[in-house]
Amino acid sequence: MAERFLALVLHDVSPATWPAYRDFLGEVDALSRRTGPIPITWLVVPEFHHGNDCRRDTAFRDRLDARLAAGDELALHGYYHCDDGPPPRTPRDYFMRRIYTVEGEFQALDESEALARLDAGIAMFGDFGWPLSGFVAPAWLMSPGTRRALAQRPLSYTSDPRSLYRLPAFTRVDAPGLVWSARSAWRRGMSRLVSTAQRRRHRTASLLRLGVHPIDMRYRGAHDYWLQTLAELIKQGRRPITKRDWLALQAE
Repeated sequence: MAERFLALVLHDVSPATWPAYRDFLGEVDALSRRTGPIPITWLVVPEFHHGNDCRRDTAFRDRLDARLAAGDELALHGYYHCDDGPPPRTPRDYFMRRIYTVEGEFQALDESEALARLDAGIAMFGDFGWPLSGFVAPAWLMSPGTRRALAQRPLSYTSDPRSLYRLPAFTRVDAPGLVWSARSAWRRGMSRLVSTAQRRRHRTASLLRLGVHPIDMRYRGAHDYWLQTLAELIKQGRRPITKRDWLALQAE
């Protein structure tokens, strides 16, 4: 059987959300000392909710520098991670931007605004000396203008919940992901059921992504689910890898 992989992906990473991940990260690092390296893909938001500017927090940058040195990957995750675009105009748009999520920053942007935010994020990575291969839109929502903008910039991939896409052509690569919606008890219960079913369905997938969010860390059940799932998948033979490195292996 071909080797199988898993990618641990931490979303919404910023100075404001770092404390939420602290305990979980310590447990992942403890697990890695027993099982071998567990590289992480960190989805970094430059100015989370128009505040928490990464440029102004030296300690935060030092922590991510250390993670890079240990073999982790940093990817660009929007710029503000909040939807401040024009008001929704259609029922579907309203559902996606006000019910499904209120953080779909790139869902309604035109090409010029998407380019401006991408360029600002790329510039920040460059200023910090952080290698940059991937961009992930908040809530995985991208307007046509965003897609055109991405095709013009030197990025290697983007993603949605089911796939990775090689840029600039948006060539699809199957890479299913597990993710929770943790805002309420019924959502957490449903997320557990859906994730369990998806894990069975995708048990032979080459790459399985674990998409963890800061809000998951508020609830012991969600926190424990991710840690237990990570440990079980490693025990079953999946090798932890970053998204960037997995795509490089597929190219070879």
